[in-house]
Amino acid sequence: MNILPPAGASGALSGIQRGIDGLQRNAAEIAGVSGPNGGEVRSVIEPLVELRTNVQQVEASVQVLKAEDRALGALLDVKV
Repeated sequence: MNILPPAGASGALSGIQRGIDGLQRNAAEIAGVSGPNGGEVRSVIEPLVELRTNVQQVEASVQVLKAEDRALGALLDVKV
């Protein structure tokens, strides 16, 4: 899923996009971990830690986007 930011938008949307891309990558890696009969067993710890990091990336970027929205709203209220 690609989010295309409007011209002049900050890095908040790209931060959300990076976080979502990371979440998809982590989920695929976790799903690909094999069991005892499936052959190679890889550690699931690293993708789980990265998953949490990517969740925090998305949450932080959403907070930035909300702050930008409030600031823009305040500017529009003053000008109107």
